[in-house]
Amino acid sequence: YHKLGADVVFQIGTGYFGVRDEKGRFSMQKLKSIVEETPAVRAIELKLSQGAKPGKGGVLPASKINHEIATTRGIPMGVDCVSPNNHAMFDTVDELLQFIEEIADITGLPVGIKVAIGKIEYFEELAKKMAAQNIGPDFISIDGGEGGTGAAPLAYSDHVSLPFKVAFQRVYTIFQREGLANDLVWVGSAKLGFPDRAIVAMAMGCDTIQLAREAMISIGCIQAQRCHTGHCPAGVATQNKWLQAGLNINDKAERFATYIRAFRKELLSLTHTAGYQHPSQFTGDDIEIGQGLNHYITLSENLGYKKEVSAIDYEELAAEVARKQPG
Repeated sequence: YHKLGADVVFQIGTGYFGVRDEKGRFSMQKLKSIVEETPAVRAIELKLSQGAKPGKGGVLPASKINHEIATTRGIPMGVDCVSPNNHAMFDTVDELLQFIEEIADITGLPVGIKVAIGKIEYFEELAKKMAAQNIGPDFISIDGGEGGTGAAPLAYSDHVSLPFKVAFQRVYTIFQREGLANDLVWVGSAKLGFPDRAIVAMAMGCDTIQLAREAMISIGCIQAQRCHTGHCPAGVATQNKWLQAGLNINDKAERFATYIRAFRKELLSLTHTAGYQHPSQFTGDDIEIGQGLNHYITLSENLGYKKEVSAIDYEELAAEVARKQPG
């Protein structure tokens, strides 16, 4: 990846693929080696759950496992690869915090978590212990229930975990109450690959967003929901050589790049139209939400955030940095 000029967030899921030993257990030494050998890895994300199928593991059928996949994941050929629905390295909040700190100490990289939201008590405990002990994730990625994968059971993708806007507001409010909201980097995910939706997410408190569905569509995904069968008609999620032949890699790469460029251009255009330099300067006061016939409230009123959550004053921030510079 570093040869292509990309920065990579190394995601660790419940299967510990790429960083597991021969018995499938997490290997800190393998993670350390990857970080040392791959400068492109700039952060590490522990995936606790994902919006499309929270609380659900995964199965990669043996028929879809080729030599490259087996080598990358550290799994055997000819056997179904099963991802459990929970992590073996931690269970409680205290164990999660300890695991995060161990990874941060060994790798020297920022460590965060990605999670879909259900019961909120877990995050109340997490925020309280982070505030009391001054430890924990450097960033939190909130994945809404709108998140998708054609390999997810429809009952999960349609009905399990909170939608992004509800989920983010509930978690962000908890961390704001503990005085931690501005000490973390917040990442939003789930159908945010359109300029207007990205701006709403940033006005809610996101510092950055993740894109998956829109990126997949740009390279040919038609949402056939056949990912798990190995017979993706678009040639994207399949190892079938005949189907893969229908995917022109060079053409799709350019289409994806075009999507990203157009998305960024429109996002900045809307930002400049509003009088800002950066999308994160948007606040809830800039957005109104319809509540019925001729009745509107601001996003700020709807969210119930504390008043101090507002746009970053870049001039004031620059002045503060200059004051702290030696000499």
